[in-house]
Amino acid sequence: MIYLRRLLSKCIGLLRNVQVEADLEREINAHLALLEDDFLQKGMSPGEAHLAARLAYGGVERAKQMHRNERSILWLDQLQQDIRYTLWQLRKSPAFAVTVILIIALGIGANTAIFTLVHAILMKSLPVGDPKSLYRIGDTYKDCCFTNGLENDNGEFDIFSYELYLHLRESTPEFEQLAAMQAGQALISVRRDSTTQSKTSEFVSGNYFSMFGVGAFAGRMFTDTDDRAGAAPVAVMSYQVWQSDYAADPSVIGATFYLQSQPVTVVGIAPPAFYGDRISPNPPAFWIPLSAEPLLSQANSVLHQPIACWLYLLGRVQPGVAVGPLQQKISANLRQWLFTQDEYLSHGFPVKIPKAHVVITSAGAGIQSLQQQTDKKLYLLLSISALVLLVACANVANLMLARGMRRKIETSLRIALGSTRSRLVRQMLTESVLLGCLGGLAGLAVAYASTRMILALAFPSSLHSAIDATPSLAVLGFAFALSLITGVVFGIMPACVTSRADPAEALRGVNRSTGDRASFPQKFMIVFQAAFSLVLLVGAGLLTRSLQNMEHQDFGLQTANRYVLHLDTLGAGYKPEKLATLHQSLELQFAAIPGMQHVGLAMYSPLDGNEWTDGVYIPGRPVPGPNDDNDALLNRISPNFFAAVGQPLIRGRGFNQSDTANSRFVAVVNQAFAKKFFPNEYPIGRHFGIYEQEDIGAYEIVGVVANAKYTDPRAESKPMFFQPLSQWQHNLKDPIFVNLETQTHYINSIAMDFHGTQQSLEESVRRALANADPNLAIINLRSLDLQLAGNFGQERLVARLATLFGLLALLLTSIGLYGIASYQTTQRTREIGLRMAFGAGRSQVIGLVMRHAFSQVALGLALGIPIALIGTHFIANQLYVVKTYDPLSMFIAASVLSAAAAIAGLIPARRAASIDPMQALRRE
Repeated sequence: MIYLRRLLSKCIGLLRNVQVEADLEREINAHLALLEDDFLQKGMSPGEAHLAARLAYGGVERAKQMHRNERSILWLDQLQQDIRYTLWQLRKSPAFAVTVILIIALGIGANTAIFTLVHAILMKSLPVGDPKSLYRIGDTYKDCCFTNGLENDNGEFDIFSYELYLHLRESTPEFEQLAAMQAGQALISVRRDSTTQSKTSEFVSGNYFSMFGVGAFAGRMFTDTDDRAGAAPVAVMSYQVWQSDYAADPSVIGATFYLQSQPVTVVGIAPPAFYGDRISPNPPAFWIPLSAEPLLSQANSVLHQPIACWLYLLGRVQPGVAVGPLQQKISANLRQWLFTQDEYLSHGFPVKIPKAHVVITSAGAGIQSLQQQTDKKLYLLLSISALVLLVACANVANLMLARGMRRKIETSLRIALGSTRSRLVRQMLTESVLLGCLGGLAGLAVAYASTRMILALAFPSSLHSAIDATPSLAVLGFAFALSLITGVVFGIMPACVTSRADPAEALRGVNRSTGDRASFPQKFMIVFQAAFSLVLLVGAGLLTRSLQNMEHQDFGLQTANRYVLHLDTLGAGYKPEKLATLHQSLELQFAAIPGMQHVGLAMYSPLDGNEWTDGVYIPGRPVPGPNDDNDALLNRISPNFFAAVGQPLIRGRGFNQSDTANSRFVAVVNQAFAKKFFPNEYPIGRHFGIYEQEDIGAYEIVGVVANAKYTDPRAESKPMFFQPLSQWQHNLKDPIFVNLETQTHYINSIAMDFHGTQQSLEESVRRALANADPNLAIINLRSLDLQLAGNFGQERLVARLATLFGLLALLLTSIGLYGIASYQTTQRTREIGLRMAFGAGRSQVIGLVMRHAFSQVALGLALGIPIALIGTHFIANQLYVVKTYDPLSMFIAASVLSAAAAIAGLIPARRAASIDPMQALRRE
C-alpha cells in the first residue's frame, strides 16, 4: 500500500510537472541568493560572490536532476520523455506519420470489424439476467421447424411437441423454470387500422419472459396466466418495431391488433436490448403465448398433437444440479413418455424409441442457429484479416527501417554521447507502439463503418437486426491489445537493426557508411509480404470461382422474365373449404394482368427457403424400414406452374383442367424421383402413396419433369413429386395424415412469366390481390433470378471480403516493393553512376533494378505457393466445384502479383536510369 500511494503521488506529480519545476527553480534561486549575501558580507565583490555561491552549492543542474529523480519514477519519466520526443519526430515528418497510421488503421480496422461480428454472433451472451445458468435441452439447430422428433439418425431429440414440453416441465424439478419457444420464426399478417403488414412472430410459453428475467419497458409481459386455454389472446411487441412502425405511440399498449385476422391485445413492450432467445438478423416483432396458436393457425394448429415437434426448450437449472445425471434422467423420461403415445406406437417409430435421448448444453448465448450457420465463415474471414494485418506490419516495418537508416548519423551521435542501446531500442519501440495506438484509434472508425457495410451486405432485408455494429468493451479491448501487439511486431526489427549504429559513422558521414544493415531485413519483409499476398489472392480467387460456379450453375429453370410473389393465405384467415375458390380467383386475376404469359400457384417456389418432405410407398414392395431412405420432396402446384418457372417437361404430361377433385389422383415426378424409386423402369403409369397404407398406390405418375433445385443449391437435385392443388385426399383416417394433407393446400408462392417492367408488375399485383381479397398481404415480390441469388448471400460476402483483403495486401506489398526499390536505388547512386560512366545504358540500369525487384517477388512466390496449397485445404468445405489446388487461380494470383511488382519497380528503375553519372560521383 505504501508503494501504491507513493506511485500515485508521483504520477500526480508528473501531471503537475510545470508547476513543480517553477517551484524548484524559485527554491534554488532563493538558496543561491542567501549564499551570495553571505559572501558579500565577507567582503567579496558581486561577481566573486555569485561564482562562489554556485561553487558552494555544488551545481545547479545536478541539484535539479537529483530533485527530479527523487520525485519521479525513472521509467515513467523516461516514457514521458520518449513520448514527447516521438511526437516531436512525427511533427517533423507528417507524411510519414499519416502514411503509417493509415496503413495500420486499414489492418486493425479490418480485424476489428470482423472481430466485432465474431463477438456479436459467436461470443456474446443473451442480454438477460444470469445467462450462465441457462441450459438448453438439445444442441443442434434444424432448418425445418416441424418434425416428429425421431428424425436424427443417432436418436437425439432436439425439438419437442407441446405435450412433451408440459410433461418434461412437470417431471423435471431440477429446472427452476423451463420455457418453450417456436423452433422457426414465422411471418404473420398484422393489421391495426386498415394497413396489413407481414411481421416476424414467435410463439412462446407463458413463463418465457420470467425465465429470462426480462421485465417490460412499458406495459407488462405476459405470464403463465395468459398461456392457459380460454385466456384472452395477448402479445408483446418488440421495442424496435414499436419505435419504427408506431413512433413509440403509448396507445399501442392495450390496443387491439389483428394478427392472422384474429383480435389480439398488445399488453407490453419488450426492453430495447432484448431481441429474443437467439441472435437473429430479423428478431421477432411479436411474442405470442402458445395458447393462442390454435386461434391463429386455425386448421393447421399443431399445439395439441403429441407427435408434432416444433418447440425448442430452454431453462434455468437449479444451483448444484449436475448436468450429466439430469441428462440421463430426461432421456429415460423421454423414452417412457414416447411409449405411452399412440402416435409413436405406429409409423415405424417403436424401433427408434430405444435410441431416443437428449443432450443438455449451455445456452448463455441462446438458441445458436445463426452461430452454427456462420461460425466457419466468420473464422475464415478473421484468419484472412489477420494475414492482411501481418502484411501491413511488414510494410510499416520496412518504412520504419528506411526511416531509421536515414537517421543513422543522429543515432550514431547519441551512442557517441553515451546513450545505451537498450535506451535507443526502448525509445524506438515507444515510437512504434504510439503509431500503433494512433492507427488503432483510426482503425475503430474504419471498423465501425466496415461492420455496418458487412451487415448490410450479409442481411440486406434486415430491418431490426440483433447484431450491433457498435464496438463493445470487449471489441475495444481487442482493438487496444491488437494496437499494442502491432506496434511491437512492426517496431522490434527496425529498433534492433537501427540501434546498432557505429559512432564512427557520425564522423564519416552517412553516405560513407561501409554497409547497409537494413538491406537483408527489408528484403525479407518484401518476400514475406509477397508470400502472404499470394496466399490471400489465391484464396480470394478460389472463393470467387466457387461463387461463380454456384451462381451460374444449371438450376433446371428458365429465369428470364420470371417473378415470384410470396404471400400468406393462412394469415388471411382462409379455412380449408374456401381454398379452392381463392386459388381460382387468384389465377383469374393474375392471368388478366397485361403482359402475363403464365401464372402458377404453389406451396413453395424454387430455393425460397421452404420445403416439404414425405415418405414414398410403392405398392407391391416391402414397407420401408426405419433405416431405409424413402423420402422425397412434395410440392402442390397449379397446372401452369412448370411453365411459369421454366421447368421443362421430359415425358408424359403436366397437370391440366381435367385433373379435378373427382378424377383419379395424379402426380408429376422429376428425373431424380424416377431414378431413385423406379430405376431402369418406365415411370409413366406407375403408382405410389405417401400416407403409408392409407393411400398406397393412390397416385399415378402422368409426367416427368427435368431436375430442378428447390432446396439446396449446393447439392444435387433431390427426388421430388408434384401434386395438383385441385385434388384432395378426403378418405384419410389418421389425424396426423389429415392435418398434413390440409397444410399442403395452403399456397405460399405465385410464380409468374411476365414480359414487362417490374414496376408495372408490382402495381398490377397489388390491384390483383386487392380484387381477390384485401386481407392478402404481400410478403415480397422479386425476380426469380434475385430469389436464386439470395441463397448465396454469405458466400458472396465472404468472396467479396476475401477479394478486398487480397487487393489490400497486394497494394501494401506494391507500396513496400516501391519503397525498398527507391531506397536501394538511393543507396546505390554511386554504383549506378559508375556503371553508367563506364558505358552502361538506361535499359541495363532499368534491368538491374527490375531484377532485384523480381528476385524478391520470385522468392515470395516460391514461399507463398506451398503455403497457399496447405492453407486452401482449410477452406475446402467452403468451395463448390473447385479444387483447392486449382491451377487457374494459382496462375492468376501469381500473374497479378508479378504485374504489381513490375509496376512498383518500374518507377524507381526509370528514376535510376535518369541519374547523371558526373553528378552522382560529385555528390559522393
